[in-house]
Amino acid sequence: MAFSELEKLNRFIEQAPEFCTSECLGHVTAKGVSLPIYSLTIGPKDPALPTFGLFGGVHGLEKIGSHIIINYFKFLSKQLLWDKSLQDLFKVSRLVSIPIVNPGGMYLNRRSNPNGVDLMRNAPIEGEGSKWNLVSGQRLSSYLPWFRGHPEKGMEFENTILVDFVKKHMFSAPFSMALDIHSGFGMRDRLWYPYSKTRKPFPLLSSIEKIESRYRDSLPYSRYLMEPQSSSYLINGDIWDYLFDLHHQSSASDKVFLPWCLELGSWIWVKKNPLQAFDPKGYFNPILPHRYDRVMRSHRDLIDLFHKITVFHEGVI
Repeated sequence: MAFSELEKLNRFIEQAPEFCTSECLGHVTAKGVSLPIYSLTIGPKDPALPTFGLFGGVHGLEKIGSHIIINYFKFLSKQLLWDKSLQDLFKVSRLVSIPIVNPGGMYLNRRSNPNGVDLMRNAPIEGEGSKWNLVSGQRLSSYLPWFRGHPEKGMEFENTILVDFVKKHMFSAPFSMALDIHSGFGMRDRLWYPYSKTRKPFPLLSSIEKIESRYRDSLPYSRYLMEPQSSSYLINGDIWDYLFDLHHQSSASDKVFLPWCLELGSWIWVKKNPLQAFDPKGYFNPILPHRYDRVMRSHRDLIDLFHKITVFHEGVI
């Protein structure tokens, strides 16, 4: 038994062209059902090429991110059949993805994984977030939201899969960027860069500013708010803060890994359609068909741009 997002991903994998490869990275169990965690890759096998990563479904209720990623891969696979300029781009770069990081949570229709752990609060990294603020991450109980897990048990299996995948496919690249797609906060789409653990300046702020300049020049009419995640709230155990620090502290100075979070301003969907507030998924996903279609096409230009910035990163580092 699967759920609609996993069925959608399975259908794409079955029909995907040869240049788009998939791999089952492992399985998680929810209510006795074994659910796979799949990865997708387009481009050469060489991990030393510039690499852009797309990730979704870290929180099981935030299904829309997985839809955006799967639909983007469908669009890209069709375009690559005839677009020679795009074919050339993928000769010198890679696109990697885990579209559904938390299939157990998505199957159960809850934010956490089947163990009740919030995967975005689970990394072995302490931030400046209050230990008594639930949103920052708490260790009191898995029955409360934002549970970080038990430190003696280490990271959850899904996060171990994610960390190993990013290290294998992105850390060897001279320049790589990750975009993790979430929803459920605010009235406006936000592009968050690290840190969420501290309000101290991000060490690669100059690179962020150069990327923002390219973004403003390329997409002047888009409405993303680009800011550090800490400007909205501080949290403990952020998996992307952990991965950035791991790479930044251990890699050669000429290699850069930049993780981003696209936080979709889903409250506006509720404002425009108050009835969806009565749907458990309504605060995180567009319910009306026309709004869903708009979300599917709205972020394609941003994903394309981030891929191109990753490839043509000279002047950003």
